[in-house]
This record gives sequence, structure tokens and C-alpha cells, in this order.
Amino acid sequence: MIIALIVWILNILAIAIIIRSLLSWVDPMGRNPISQVLIQVTEPVLAPIRNMMGGGIGGFDLSPIIAILLIQVIARVLAGSGAAF
Repeated sequence: MIIALIVWILNILAIAIIIRSLLSWVDPMGRNPISQVLIQVTEPVLAPIRNMMGGGIGGFDLSPIIAILLIQVIARVLAGSGAAF
């Protein structure tokens, strides 16, 4: 039960990262209240990845892609340990 909840939260976090990435095209300064909430929720995950990557490749921030991949790996490992989606 707890593992299923953690997997659910990880999936919500991945969706939040995707929405934040899409909103960054429309609201690059993050002034929209929804953008601000998404930044507050996702930045603790994205910032360490961004720092390790050193700013991205060719000016593109790839931290959302890497974060989503890591989240999905963690969710699948947890789900494989007996949790049901």
C-alpha cells in the first residue's frame, strides 16, 4: 500500500515536470501562479540534476528528461517489488 502511494506520487511528479516544461514555452519567466507552484514542486528535483550536468547541452536544459527517466526507473523498481499501480 505504501509502495503504491510512493509510485503514485512519483508519477504525479513526472507529470508536473512535463507540465512545467510545456508551460516554460508559454510563460518563460514563470509569472503565472500555476507556473510558480510547479516550479516550487519540481525545482528540488531538477536543480541537483541541472547542477551535475553543468547547464545542459547547447543551451538546452535536459534536466527534465533525465529527471523523468530517473523517476520512471525508481517507480518501476518499486512497482516490481510488489506494488500494484
